[in-house]
Amino acid sequence: QVQLVESGGGLVRAGGSLRLSCAASGHTFSNYAMGWFRQAPGKEREFVAAVNWSGRSTNYADSVKGRFAISRDNAENTVYLQMSDLRPEDTAVYYCAARYYRSPTASNTGYGYWGQGTQVTVSS
Repeated sequence: QVQLVESGGGLVRAGGSLRLSCAASGHTFSNYAMGWFRQAPGKEREFVAAVNWSGRSTNYADSVKGRFAISRDNAENTVYLQMSDLRPEDTAVYYCAARYYRSPTASNTGYGYWGQGTQVTVSS
């Protein structure tokens, strides 16, 4: 059973930074590509960033390019999302997801395992 637990969310002022973590258990972490998605109130869940099994290949939504960075530590079974220059429109619940393929995808239907989410609120 794959389990994903996010942490690191909170309230931050515009221009600030946060680092989200997602701790994985119950599987061989390096066999999975990992992604971050977010969902704001009244909106659909959207892709934020993804990383392949090794951490050497990443991709980002245009809205976060240059501000967010995804990384992973396979020894610690953890994936991170470093968020900088946060904006009020980044406010959402952020979800970690795992995909049993080594390459990532931006499609949420490509991920079979999800965490419970962590709230990020950016005040103006």
